[in-house]
Amino acid sequence: MKKVIRIRNLHCAACAAELQEELAALEGIGEVAVDFVGQRVTLEHESDEALRRAIKHIAAFEQVEIVDGNAPIRRERHLKELISIAAGAVFFLPALVLHLMGRAEWVAFGLFLAAFAAAGWSVVVNVVRNVPRAFRDGFHPSALLDENLLMLLAAAGAFAIRQDMEGAVVMLLYQIGEYLQGLAVGSSRGAITRLMALKSDHAIRIADGVQQEVDPEELVAGDVILLRKGDKVPADCRLLDDMAALDTKSMTGESDWKEVRRGQEMLSGCVNAGNAVRAEVVRPVSESAVAKILELVENSAARKAKPEKFISRFARWYTPIVVLLAVLVAVIPPLFDSYRFDAWIVPALNFLVISCPCALIISVPLTYFSGVGTLARYGVLAKGAVCLDGLASVKVAAFDKTGTLTEGKFSVGNVFGSERALALAAALEQASAHPLARAFEGIRAPAAEQVEEFAGRGLAGRVDGKEVLAGSARFLRERGIACDERTDAALVVYVAEDGVLLGGAEIEDRLRPEAKGALTELKKTGVERIAVLTGDTPARARAALSALPVDEICSGLLPQEKPERARALKAYGKLMYVGDGVNDTPVMAESDVSVAMGGLGSDAAIEASDFVLATDNLNALPKAVKGARKTRRIVLENIVFSIAVKVAFMVLSLMGVLPLWIAVFGDTGVMLLAVLNSMRMRAKI
Repeated sequence: MKKVIRIRNLHCAACAAELQEELAALEGIGEVAVDFVGQRVTLEHESDEALRRAIKHIAAFEQVEIVDGNAPIRRERHLKELISIAAGAVFFLPALVLHLMGRAEWVAFGLFLAAFAAAGWSVVVNVVRNVPRAFRDGFHPSALLDENLLMLLAAAGAFAIRQDMEGAVVMLLYQIGEYLQGLAVGSSRGAITRLMALKSDHAIRIADGVQQEVDPEELVAGDVILLRKGDKVPADCRLLDDMAALDTKSMTGESDWKEVRRGQEMLSGCVNAGNAVRAEVVRPVSESAVAKILELVENSAARKAKPEKFISRFARWYTPIVVLLAVLVAVIPPLFDSYRFDAWIVPALNFLVISCPCALIISVPLTYFSGVGTLARYGVLAKGAVCLDGLASVKVAAFDKTGTLTEGKFSVGNVFGSERALALAAALEQASAHPLARAFEGIRAPAAEQVEEFAGRGLAGRVDGKEVLAGSARFLRERGIACDERTDAALVVYVAEDGVLLGGAEIEDRLRPEAKGALTELKKTGVERIAVLTGDTPARARAALSALPVDEICSGLLPQEKPERARALKAYGKLMYVGDGVNDTPVMAESDVSVAMGGLGSDAAIEASDFVLATDNLNALPKAVKGARKTRRIVLENIVFSIAVKVAFMVLSLMGVLPLWIAVFGDTGVMLLAVLNSMRMRAKI
């Protein structure tokens, strides 16, 4: 069973890694993900007792608090950190003046010590707290060897060799870096939590002509609601009046008005920009577009990308190894250098300061978290950081045609042959859940019995005691009925009764207006090949898709043949498949990255996909690819930059040219720069 637990006061990325490791070691607890940025713990538990143990462990971890799911997220003010920094600076500045003037050395020493105490008291407290935790239920070195102990040892070592200014400045700069890091991370958290503003806090329900303000959670399918100008759509609904104008910026990231006509759906989260209108709720709030966005963004941290997993393993081994190297640097070289231990203490302390991997532990998950949130602003819902990595590598894009590249809003056009053909087709199609069947809604038809659906072919049933077939020409020919396929480009449903062809009906569908522009932009992002997988005949497929920049049209495919074609396309590179129906789920499973149309898409397709287009707008697809590639680029920049700077600083330390306070930049400075680089994900794609 899966459980998401909201927490607060988890201020350290290394602590998040420790908590995750400790929870994973508990009996009855499976996969665990501790999201430092989002302040939540996601875990798999085998029993209620195991869950209770995990909750108890979380609540006992440092200053962490478990918060109620409905509790508002408090804004962090960092007041204690500011007071510590200010008090440390008050003592440090006069001490620095005395030190530079070479006067009152003992007074300067006392002031430096006071600056250390004022700025570093919380570090000392955390180290003391970590000692019993490190030895609880065995020895856990990661609980002890965190940045608090490293900074305390470095500062105390500096005072021990009478580098008083260095000792004070290490702690002061560390606290300033922690404060700035907290501001940066808090800002990113705020950017994500602002997505909560998509939810409406009220709705106006109309019952028996009476208007009543209710909580959107109370709305059920079939309720009629009133949307005034400026109201946020509280739940996915269908317009009852002639026309409405929606501002879709909150869902698509672009300031855009969309006209909706009677009978069309309006997604929750959009704003009514026109006159007051009435609408009928089509699904409850818990199943609405907004609910999908918030759920996927909140749970995205549980599916970690390869770089995140690498950083977790890297930090687990990196810090103990560097601490051991620091000890060796302090002990081994003096044995060959006339026993001058004091000359090698500073390089050893530098190793301790530089060894903290916080720049990586914080910036990498923060970048992915920001990437998921940025895509959500454009109506693209990612199911985890690992999905972003997959999308960033896509070279081939394959699309379903009906309902994906086309609007999927079918209507009956020309009817040929017997007039009875249309009524019989409607009788069978109205018993089907296929999107094509919507074209026959509202057509008067006799009752059909024993209706059987043959995927990708057609329907068979009995009407007035006679066997009726409705489907493709190929389907009728398989049943021994002579049927010459029409050569025009329209999709045709042929109808036969008791083995005799009666006629058929042409079905009309239009390309999405944004399809051409979206596919053109997709190629500009680096997607080298675009293919369409469809069950349509070659003639119909070519006619329908002639205006699109498509490299390959794979037509006449049955549902079971689509995965085979998808495997062939993967020879050109990583494959992304975009679809909307139940019959697309096998292809989605075969592809490297799958995208479902969130509005028209079936529940099965959405469940099987890695991404969901909440607004069914294909223009969001190239933005998603750009965002995923930008995310991966920033992650790689942070990894390379952080490791390179730390290695360079370690080499300079061994050469004896790096003062201790500069080594602090190798930790807190690099961490801050990496976090600021991560925040570039919040910019417009």
